[in-house]
Amino acid sequence: MSIFKQTNYILLVSIVLLSYACSPTKRILVEFPQKPKNEISQDVQSLLLVNRTVDGKYNDLPTDSLQKIFYQKDFNLDTTIYDLTAVDTSLKALGELLFESGRFDYVIPEDRFLNAEQNAFFTQTMSWEEAQELCDLYQTDAVLSMDLFKTRVVTELAEESIFDPNEGFFRTAVGAKMVIVYNALFRLYDPQQEKVLAREVIQDTLIWEDYALSVRNLFMDFTPVKQALTEAGIAVALDFSETIGTRWHRDYRIIFDKGSSALKKAAAFTDDANWTKAIEAWETIATGSGSKREKSKALFNLATACEIRGDLDCAIEYALESYNTAYHPITYQYLELLESRKKQQKNNTK
Repeated sequence: MSIFKQTNYILLVSIVLLSYACSPTKRILVEFPQKPKNEISQDVQSLLLVNRTVDGKYNDLPTDSLQKIFYQKDFNLDTTIYDLTAVDTSLKALGELLFESGRFDYVIPEDRFLNAEQNAFFTQTMSWEEAQELCDLYQTDAVLSMDLFKTRVVTELAEESIFDPNEGFFRTAVGAKMVIVYNALFRLYDPQQEKVLAREVIQDTLIWEDYALSVRNLFMDFTPVKQALTEAGIAVALDFSETIGTRWHRDYRIIFDKGSSALKKAAAFTDDANWTKAIEAWETIATGSGSKREKSKALFNLATACEIRGDLDCAIEYALESYNTAYHPITYQYLELLESRKKQQKNNTK
């Protein structure tokens, strides 16, 4: 089954599951963790974020001063800009994104711009002695270093002929286009293993384009170069954070909350996102209930809890046990959803 078909199948089964919302079930909105492209060992929990690419080429021109350079060239310029605000914003945004993913703690030291040898393209690999010293100093497990950050800015300003539907004829307008091509290199150093856990090159392009009837009106709203560079820095952080940080996907699931007072009480814990208490209550029901139907409902809820934690194998195991304990149509549908997600997960890692 193709990834496209699997995705649509998962959506269809999710809709079917939600159709049971009028039955003895409760609909909940949950976030599912998705494994990153490069899953880092759980031994690495805290990161020191540093920058080893900033050198004498970098400056921090104010917005107006940088914009003036482009205006003096009639906004027709192709150049590489080394902007300190953009590169520093990128590092700070990356730290926040990795922390918000729930996967890493991080430290960004005040002295985050480190001297490093560079060749014609990017910074040389950090020595293990330096990596260990930094980890010891800041009490982290590994060093995440930005070893390249480069932004090429291409701007164009030209007259364009556009149709005015109100007047019914073409007008001469002014069009501006700004393209930022960014390149970055991150390395994740683990001095304990003396191993580079991740080496990711980030490359992409951002484009801004707009038109107006006059140059003045055009640049009143057009994104300044300085802001665009900062946005490029944030885009770099977003791109890299997805390679090692946990991603979260929102979706609806249902749990059984009716049929007994024990099920109702256990389900109430999810209102406050107290899944630990809910799981303990469902485990008690699953092991101690004399009712097969009540037991199967608790097992179904445990399967949902496993899926929310990102453990599809555990979810499938509980769902199968629920199905074999007492039949509920919803359990069969849920098993199909879990199996489809499992296949999609395998395809995504190929």
